Amino acid sequence: MLFNSGITDGLLPTNVFIRQSLNLNLFFLRIMKEHSFFLAAGFLSKDEALSQQAIHFMNSFNALLTEAILLANGNVDSAVLCSGEVATNMTLRAEQKTQGLGGVPLDTSLTVQELRLVPAAENVNPAIEGNVQSLNERAIVLTRELVKFKTQVLDAMLSGRLFTFNFPLLIVHIRREALLFIEQLRLLQRRGSIDLTQEVICQKVFWDLQMAEHAQFIAHLLDPTEAALIDQANNFARLFFNLRAQTESGANPLGQLIGQEIAATSNLRNFKATAEELILANRIKSIIFPLLADHLLREANHFLRILDTSGRIFGLKNELSGQLKIRTPSLF
Repeated sequence: MLFNSGITDGLLPTNVFIRQSLNLNLFFLRIMKEHSFFLAAGFLSKDEALSQQAIHFMNSFNALLTEAILLANGNVDSAVLCSGEVATNMTLRAEQKTQGLGGVPLDTSLTVQELRLVPAAENVNPAIEGNVQSLNERAIVLTRELVKFKTQVLDAMLSGRLFTFNFPLLIVHIRREALLFIEQLRLLQRRGSIDLTQEVICQKVFWDLQMAEHAQFIAHLLDPTEAALIDQANNFARLFFNLRAQTESGANPLGQLIGQEIAATSNLRNFKATAEELILANRIKSIIFPLLADHLLREANHFLRILDTSGRIFGLKNELSGQLKIRTPSLF
């Protein structure tokens, strides 16, 4: 998300380019890595070749994320590290438990490194500009290849040539996120100016849809006996579809919509955080991988940071500030 870019003479300053590139890569490279894992976990044993292809993508994104973490230390925004979008206080446990359940090795050392990252001071190290440019370009190339793979999987599912335990909508959903990552990286590489109002609207419409679909996925992956949680998830889905429709209609002021969105997304984030803690404690009946629960939580945290920044740009008084840190309710 490109905010307060400080553009002069139509160019993004080196300091801002480095920060925003690393902010974006820390979040999305992990997301792409986990998409690859979820794809691999969903294939039947007869489709071992597809599973291995997905694992190859996972390892390739892991390598890029390793590089991004090294570059990010001392060169990334504090707000990103505090938001819970890079890693939460449950990510490591979720990875460890998922690794045991899925049998696919996960590089948990990266999570430990992420939790130790130091934010940037006033300025970043300008000497890493070329390394960041290269990282962005390689991330674009790899993510394009992943988009192609996701499309092939989706087409095979819809034509009846392939069965996986992932919903077709989930493939559409994760492909949409990959395309957003590519688009934002390309915008950074061009270093051009943006229309902040239009960018806020586009991001809000995008993440409203993602949050609504997250709620739908949760509802459909819970055991049918978890009726109360299913009802809550379905209510969240309706809420975010409605928030998206309001934004697209243009009937209400953007500042008002952002205020409503912050409240709704905070509630959804808290619902996801509680659900993940319960999943880790084996207190919810579902077919939700613990890492998927953490993945969905991090995306809500990412959206909240975008909304908080948007609120400050449009002069809202109810900034999230301290709320951006994960607060998991006491469950025991």
